Amino acid sequence: MYVNTYILVHMKELSMVTPTLTNEVTQLHANICSGLADPRRILILYVLAEKPHNVSDIAKEINISQPAASRHLNLLRERGLVSAKREGQSVVYMLADQRIIEALDLLRSVLADNLKSQADLADTALKSFT
Repeated sequence: MYVNTYILVHMKELSMVTPTLTNEVTQLHANICSGLADPRRILILYVLAEKPHNVSDIAKEINISQPAASRHLNLLRERGLVSAKREGQSVVYMLADQRIIEALDLLRSVLADNLKSQADLADTALKSFT
């Protein structure tokens, strides 16, 4: 009995899911993931990865209205994914951190691999019926 209790207590200590990790994941979800929840916001980030833009240019680039682009940019700015700088009468938006594009590219690569695996599986299944 003592040995089992000892093992359980110490296995909990070895767990990767620590209160710190739980807090970080909660913050990640609240700040980053919620900012990426709309595909148009991800497109905005890719537009800004090329160079800084004003809201009108961003709206044209991804084919949405200027008010919609402004709403998305405000949310991205609140989440710390973009920053803004006033230039004369216009506000220019830029990525706050280039690593967000690296993270998005990595996620896109995972998606591409998953889709390829699914296609290969479908091909194998189809060939087994012929």
